[in-house]
Amino acid sequence: MNAYIIVLAESDTSIEAAQRCRLSTKMELTSWDATTANDAEYDLKKAGLEWTYPWQGVTNDLRTGLKLTAYQTANPRARIGCFMSHYTLWKQCILENTPILILEHDAIFIREISDKDMRLIVESPYGIIGINDPRGATRRSGEYHNLTQDWGDVNDLVVPAPKIDDWSIPQGIAGNSAYIIKPAAASKMLQLAHSLGAWPNDALMCYQNFEGRMLGQTKTYFTQVQGTRSTTTL
Repeated sequence: MNAYIIVLAESDTSIEAAQRCRLSTKMELTSWDATTANDAEYDLKKAGLEWTYPWQGVTNDLRTGLKLTAYQTANPRARIGCFMSHYTLWKQCILENTPILILEHDAIFIREISDKDMRLIVESPYGIIGINDPRGATRRSGEYHNLTQDWGDVNDLVVPAPKIDDWSIPQGIAGNSAYIIKPAAASKMLQLAHSLGAWPNDALMCYQNFEGRMLGQTKTYFTQVQGTRSTTTL
């Protein structure tokens, strides 16, 4: 499986974090140039997309019935750039026609993914599988962790991504620092981006926007976030 790590070439913080990630695993990681803040709006328009997620306050989205709450964002163009970096990798997944692993620069491996584990992940019924430790990576992370660990049999590796909020709040995997995506799910993400508009990628990647068992989470966590300074938030 090809594994890609998103790196912002203009940021020493991003480059150094990505290097720590590389040193934490034997897996070969291919650098993927992040869309910069300067290029974000141009690339968004070139892709035929429009940003439709609110920058301030709360909006009730009439198309989906979801309550969209603005993310804390220091630079809106950086937020768009983050989305476009994932968007281009979803296109890459479709091009390769095989599952890929997507990592943000702040991910770091805490254990290797064995061949057996990778096979179980790929053969699971889910189209997008989070492999990251949710603790410290998402809101209500302790609850997300507990629900993940309590689901199913102790020997299960992949379980449904838990639902921790009211239905009206977009929720999916615990952040987008590390996840495996299959071509059919990547195609669905592109479809959503072009029908609903561009949103923060983890908001667009919510179970409410999918039908069936699309979002999964590994009970064994293979990565965690490094805790480096975010390139999109204050």
